[in-house]
Order: sequence, then C-alpha cells, then structure tokens
Amino acid sequence: MKIFRWRGRGEAGQTTRTPLAQAIALYQAGRYAEAEVEARSVAAARSQSRDDTHAPLALGIAALAAGAQGRHADAVTTYDALLPVFGRIFGAEHPQTLKLRSDRAQALSSLARHAECEAECAAVARVAARDTGPDMLLIATAARNGQIYALTALGRHPEAEALAREALAAYRVLDRFTLVLRLGLARSLNGQDRHEEALAEAERADELRRRLPQEQRRPETGAVELATATALLGLGRGAEARLLVTAAQDACLAALGPDHRRTAEAEALLDRIDSV
Repeated sequence: MKIFRWRGRGEAGQTTRTPLAQAIALYQAGRYAEAEVEARSVAAARSQSRDDTHAPLALGIAALAAGAQGRHADAVTTYDALLPVFGRIFGAEHPQTLKLRSDRAQALSSLARHAECEAECAAVARVAARDTGPDMLLIATAARNGQIYALTALGRHPEAEALAREALAAYRVLDRFTLVLRLGLARSLNGQDRHEEALAEAERADELRRRLPQEQRRPETGAVELATATALLGLGRGAEARLLVTAAQDACLAALGPDHRRTAEAEALLDRIDSV
C-alpha cells in the first residue's frame, strides 16, 4: 500500500504547493516512468542541503515508481539507502519513516522475501497502532495489508484470515485500503480451499473497486480478477477462470509491465489452469 501524504517536518500545506506535486500527480495517473524521472530530478536539485526533507521524500516516490514498473530490486536498494536518512531527518517513529519501512517491506515481498516482509510489517503496525492519528491509522492498515499478503504467501492462511478480518473491522472507510484488505481475505480463504467464501469476498471487492476513483483502482490492476479466478478454478469453473486471468494478464502487462509481481502471478495462474 502506498500513502501520499508528503509533508516535510513542520510543513502544513497541500501537496500541490510542494516540489513533489508533479511527481505525485504522474504516479497517481499511472505514468510511473515519468514519475520516477521527475522525482529523481527533484531529489538531485535539492540534494545539496543535508536537512532538506523534499530530497529524500522525492527518492521515496522514485522507489514507489520503480516498484510499480516491476523493478522491485531497484526499489529495495533505494529504500535501504533512504532508511537511515529518514530516521535522521524525521525520527524513527515519525509517520514518514514508518511509511517508508512499510513500502520497503512490501517491495521485499515482491522479491519473494516474504518472511522478512511479514516481520517488518508486523513491527510497523505495532508502532503505528500506538498513535490514534489519521496518518498512523493509514500506515498501520497498509502494514497489516503487507503482513496479510506475506502470511498467505508463506502458507499461513488461517493467520492471514484472522488478521484480515481484524483489520477490516478496525478500518471502516470504503476506499482502496478496504479493497486490498478484502482481496487479502479472499486470498486467505482460497488458500484454505474455502472457495465459495473467497468468491463472495472477491465479488465484494469488485463492487467496491467499481466505486473508487481511477487513481485508487489503478495500482490494484488485475488483483480482483486473479482472486476471483482462483476461487472459480477451485470450484471447478476453469473456463470462466481462464477468461478472467487472460484479461488480468493483458491489463497487468499494459499498466504494470512484464516484470511486475502481479503480471507474474497472472502468468502462473494461467499455467495452473492450463495444466488441469
């Protein structure tokens, strides 16, 4: 999960007033390569000041954009370099630092480093849960989403289900966070061969997705279709599943590129369907 609340220490204005506005707008429009170039340009232009908050924040956007293009290893390298900088400028428990840790952890999961992702997301969620502010609620929810994904990837499906239900109960806003939590719940149910329940959750996720603005739907391209198709396949409805996965694969290739984790998931599920 990605949270765009880019404010420097002590800065209160809207993002449109910051040097990061253009990079953020490009990212939200799905123009990830351009967003990365713009963010790195901002970072280079402001790198002379050791305490300039916009330079490291710009590199954080660049890492998000790299990951959105499927360059997950590049993203992790950038996050690793930024962690001590964020700690020095913002502090270890500042929302920006915790957000960076959450983003980095989820990039690790895209590299199949699921155990590391699960441990780091759990740690971030614990810290964020100690604060009742809106930014910390978003960060805790994002971290829990990463933890749910990692638990499912590790085969710990009942734990993932319990955490997804707990997170959904705590987060009552109908936005992208609820969408990804519902998808996480659907994946955990599919992992337990509870495909009817998984299909119901995927359908709820699809209904919510249709109500969200495009900028919130775009990062989850193909995700609803893959959760739905997995459930359909488990119910013996392979022909329907294949149609959905083919559409998801095409959408992921167009929006995220061939190297993105979700594109690979679509390819793997298509292979699984064709082998039945």
